[in-house]
Amino acid sequence: MNKPYNHTKATLALAKASFRSIMRSPSAVVFTLAFPLIFILVFGFLGGGGIKVDLAIAPGSDLENPVIKTLESTSVVKLLKDKTAAEIDQELEKGNIAGVIDVHKNIAPQPAYLADVRYTSAAPDKGNILKSVLNNLMYSLNSRDLKPSVAEFRESTVHGRTYRTIDFILPGQLGFSLLSTGVFGTAFVFFSLRQTLVIKRFFATPVKRASIILGEGLARIGFALLGAIFIILIGHFFFHFTLIHGALTVLNMLILSIIGLVVFMGFGFVVSGIAKSESTIPPIANIITLPQFLLSGTFFSIDHFPVWLQPISRALPLTYLNDAMRKVAFEGAGLWDVKLQILIMLVWGVGIYALAVKVFKWE
Repeated sequence: MNKPYNHTKATLALAKASFRSIMRSPSAVVFTLAFPLIFILVFGFLGGGGIKVDLAIAPGSDLENPVIKTLESTSVVKLLKDKTAAEIDQELEKGNIAGVIDVHKNIAPQPAYLADVRYTSAAPDKGNILKSVLNNLMYSLNSRDLKPSVAEFRESTVHGRTYRTIDFILPGQLGFSLLSTGVFGTAFVFFSLRQTLVIKRFFATPVKRASIILGEGLARIGFALLGAIFIILIGHFFFHFTLIHGALTVLNMLILSIIGLVVFMGFGFVVSGIAKSESTIPPIANIITLPQFLLSGTFFSIDHFPVWLQPISRALPLTYLNDAMRKVAFEGAGLWDVKLQILIMLVWGVGIYALAVKVFKWE
């Protein structure tokens, strides 16, 4: 007598087979486990650090006083003690620091110390946070049962170019767009050409291999430059993205975009060379792009990361492209002024293309 069909057993068998299939899929494992973990770690580090503002201590300032000692124990304030007066003035005008403080003993009987504080108008959000911290500090010091009063703050403001959120965000988004285009676009295109035997057919023609790569590269650069121009113009005309020297600044940003894209295409060649199937391209490419997206100052300054993580951030090529873009756009730097950033990107390019030559496959 035949046993009735066991639907429960069939369901469990299908579930088991499906689970095995998912576990054998690299993309499923990476997207389900690795990426959420990376996001949790990165934003956990950011959240744990809280808000911080940079406050420079003027050269010659008294360091052994209750004001500085209290600021050193304040988690919101990061004291910068090694900057020259010229560097401080530049940082204030650019809005890179919230203010500068100069504390010295008072000749008069009270208060015991005078603290001259200069804020920046270029970053009003940072200045407002610092003002709040210093006001609370002054109230705390002077409300103690001490005579004479401990300190008096004398405030002034250094006027500079307003540093908007878009001035930080747009170069980072542009850099990541170039990274994604270079890695994903190149990897998928050359893997597809190889799998569909298009490249093999090219070899039956007089077309040289260099021509194939150059043609694809020029097409990708042209497309990326159109995207870059669109992003820059939208940011400038609709969100007041700063372009110090107008068209010249745009031209310098486009040159940086070409350099960055050429370097990032090298990563794409590596991915297309080591990928065994089309389904393995996304996880491999994301292993390259996602850490740079999160750790290269795309959304947040890398100064907000833990000290041990910052060297990793400063080793990534996207960090230097983002930094160069911001210096050119907001600070008015020329290409020669960002030569260090360009040099580091070129060193990355030499290294990644050397690897690409070893792993790239034509067939």
